[in-house]
Amino acid sequence: MKKIVVLGAGMVGRVMAVDLAGEFEVTAVDVDPANLERLAASAVRTVRADLSSPEAVREAVRASDLVVGAVPGSMGFATVRSVIEAGKDVVDISFFPEDALLLDEAARRAGVTAVVDCGVAPGMSNMILGFHAARMAVGRFACYVGGLPARRELPFEYKAPFSPADVIEEYTRPARYVENGHIVVRPALSDVEHLEFPEIGTLEAFNSDGLRSLLRTMKVPNMIEKTLRYPGHAERVRTLRDSGFFGTEEIEVRGRRVRPLDVTSAVLFEHWRLGEEDDEFTVMRIVVAGHENGRPKSYVYDLFDRRDRATGFSSMARTTGFPATAVARLVLSGGLARKGVCPPELVGAEEAAFRTVMDGLAARGVTYRRTER
Repeated sequence: MKKIVVLGAGMVGRVMAVDLAGEFEVTAVDVDPANLERLAASAVRTVRADLSSPEAVREAVRASDLVVGAVPGSMGFATVRSVIEAGKDVVDISFFPEDALLLDEAARRAGVTAVVDCGVAPGMSNMILGFHAARMAVGRFACYVGGLPARRELPFEYKAPFSPADVIEEYTRPARYVENGHIVVRPALSDVEHLEFPEIGTLEAFNSDGLRSLLRTMKVPNMIEKTLRYPGHAERVRTLRDSGFFGTEEIEVRGRRVRPLDVTSAVLFEHWRLGEEDDEFTVMRIVVAGHENGRPKSYVYDLFDRRDRATGFSSMARTTGFPATAVARLVLSGGLARKGVCPPELVGAEEAAFRTVMDGLAARGVTYRRTER
């Protein structure tokens, strides 16, 4: 039986470990014993280790056939680099801010397949664009995506399985998109628009820096990603950001040096923390438009997914984790032979791989509804 090591046993990492454990020998590694304890009733082996240490990462993956990365974004780049140095294939969802393609040469030298950004967005959004870009002349790509609590609670009407620091990083990183063939940079949280979704009504969409590798791999003249939230969220968060609450430079408070970001993250932790039993949903709309066989054509993919009450898996964990487990199976079966750093759009470009991933998601109740025009 092939061996998989899952690095990080948080909300998403645990779901991926359990999903893979029926077919592979799976070990989950995390520094937090509480995270590991939640896997006690499963078939997943657990190991406690501090994954901020490159040596600990290399030791953890030493006997594996494949590694799945689910550490916090701040640790993601270094963790993937350590896995590559260990000569192991890796599928990663950690959404780190660094450019993953900087690791491409090292991965090729090591003969390693490293699929990065393999979640919902980035991840499935990339695969969908990659699939269609290989079969038509795409003129416009738009991705609208968000994970939200079913219960709206002021002031932020938001909860997440991620640390507030990771969410705040998305709210402060300038957003890059493509307009008429040129990269345009706008502040995050800008250009708010409102969209209607039949399952939940009106949501707001604002600029976020989610195109990532697509800026380099896809020659599409118009591309944008926007984050979805309940209306009013962007304005409230902009107020915090513009008032300095997300600052990273230390200030002195009562004789102590502190970073505003650290204080804000600590305060927001309880407000934004998604509980294990909290009802939540993931919503995404992908628009791919252009010309196919010489005629105007557009495809719209809609995803609406709720917590799975039978398994207890949150929607965000399901929609983020299951693309990665589908690709992990693909790599281990030899269905993805490409070496080096492989962004998800390159996976989607291969029809057999794309169909395998979509079928795997559908089998787990994560369904993308496609309409054509």
